[in-house]
Amino acid sequence: MTKELRLNAFTMATPDHLSPGLWRHPRSEAAVYTKRGYWTELARILERGLFDGLFVADTLGVSDVYRGSRDTALADGLHVPLNDPLLTIPAMAEVTENLGFGVTVSMTYEHPFTLARRMSTLDHLTDGRIGWNMVTSALDSASRAFGQPGQLAHDSRYDMADDYAALCYKLWEGSWAEDALRRDRESGVYVDPTRVRTIHHAGPHFTLDAMHLCEPSPQRTPVLYQAGASPRGRRFGAENAECIFIGAPSKPVLKKFVGAVRQNVVEAGRDPADVLIFAEHTVIVAATAAEAAAKEADYRSYCSDEAALALMSGWIGTDLSRYKLDDPFLHVESNAIRTAVEAMSSADPGRVWTIREIAAWCGIGGLSPVSVGSPVTVADSLQSWAEETDIDGFNLAHAVTHETFRDITAFLVPELQRRGAYKTAYRPGTLRHKLFGHGDRLPAHHPAVRHRIAPGAAAA
Repeated sequence: MTKELRLNAFTMATPDHLSPGLWRHPRSEAAVYTKRGYWTELARILERGLFDGLFVADTLGVSDVYRGSRDTALADGLHVPLNDPLLTIPAMAEVTENLGFGVTVSMTYEHPFTLARRMSTLDHLTDGRIGWNMVTSALDSASRAFGQPGQLAHDSRYDMADDYAALCYKLWEGSWAEDALRRDRESGVYVDPTRVRTIHHAGPHFTLDAMHLCEPSPQRTPVLYQAGASPRGRRFGAENAECIFIGAPSKPVLKKFVGAVRQNVVEAGRDPADVLIFAEHTVIVAATAAEAAAKEADYRSYCSDEAALALMSGWIGTDLSRYKLDDPFLHVESNAIRTAVEAMSSADPGRVWTIREIAAWCGIGGLSPVSVGSPVTVADSLQSWAEETDIDGFNLAHAVTHETFRDITAFLVPELQRRGAYKTAYRPGTLRHKLFGHGDRLPAHHPAVRHRIAPGAAAA
């Protein structure tokens, strides 16, 4: 039986996301990312392509590890300037009916009470199409922006995330009973006060004594995304996430990660069917292989090695400008994204990568693999990755926006549909129902469910 692939688009509210320098391409629309029309047009393209969702990355710091300066990032528009991704969602929701929206919000720097309120509001405004990427942040510059001398240690950030998630679940699932909302014009009762519970939380990191301010939204808890691939990050994802994103440059590395994640989900006492795994990937597709190859060559002529090294330096927490371009890239322990180092070191067993090769690799798609070719060739490639690594779908980054997503919609999607490997219509309902087909709310195996107010149980 042919496996049906799921596709998310992957972007950021900034000129340069994962293809350093390509904002300069004459067909790139990245320079107008601040305009409402940029986002509404992107949403329309993705919905035509039946994408499951648009995943919007974010960070609260600046890539300033390379040369000990933010200058390279600023000069290239590399994740800076950077707008708040949450504020792009209502505009895109207005021009679409089915596209989901997964948005990154850090658990390290925003209080759970305000985050829960914002997500509930967005879930209402999108008719239940919002998801939250639960991250702990990985840049020291973000810590300094919030008045802290540096990041918490890697595993300590996830300890705090455990407490953060638990508090959000209490607010979303346990503050309002299902029958709290009355809207009874005759009696004049909008909400039954006895069916709304004040949450009393005294955790190791957060304390709260308040009710959730928002009435229950279509999903209550947004669809939960997570992208940590370290052992501690995988454990957190296995316990909480419904969609897990993995970046790996080779099939052996990806397969290893996927196996570990699925085992972690079982160990967490959850049903593996309740978790979808998406791999980061970049696609350059055209009507013919020759046209796709020409397009890739054209794109690479705009790549910036300097910006690529700045991107990688920020990920691994090590200044790559300290090395000569032909020096070997060896394993480096850091408090940032450890798996970035591990993935590159093990992408081609036995090969020693140089700094120059790392810059070239990261030029299009960052650490993700790149599939280039005709619709048939690229469809073959994606199906091969899915079958050999046991992923459920892809987080597709753009090389040139919005051209990459237009090409995927025009060329790749019809070929996948012809093979029975991609949907021909959206499911009805919320994002969660579209993804899993089991309803709008979290399934019984999820830890948040234990906070729900049982039918007939006292609330207030």
